[in-house]
Amino acid sequence: MVAQASLAMLDSLDKGGWELRFRDGATARKLCVRSGRELIQLRHSGENCNRFVVQDSADEITVQYTCRGNGYGRTHIRKESTSLIQMDSQGIAGGKPFQFTAEARRTGNCD
Repeated sequence: MVAQASLAMLDSLDKGGWELRFRDGATARKLCVRSGRELIQLRHSGENCNRFVVQDSADEITVQYTCRGNGYGRTHIRKESTSLIQMDSQGIAGGKPFQFTAEARRTGNCD
């Protein structure tokens, strides 16, 4: 059994309100970052999914996850600073494929 990685890079992100701007021009999304782990499962938020850490370094992480009965995903996050990240994610949610790339930036406090 492989030990679960720490995902310390996510812990180093500034906490508070963040805005995701999607590269495909989709409507920007605001979210409250409390631990950084909210960013891993954006299309399966709030679900209890099994995670497998593929990569865990100071500036990048890649996590695969499976949500029993509701699909799966793979998310890669690269930290540019504690208040700016680049991310991409793909998988299946609600029986349909998804794929997106986005930039997320801290905007202030959580609303």
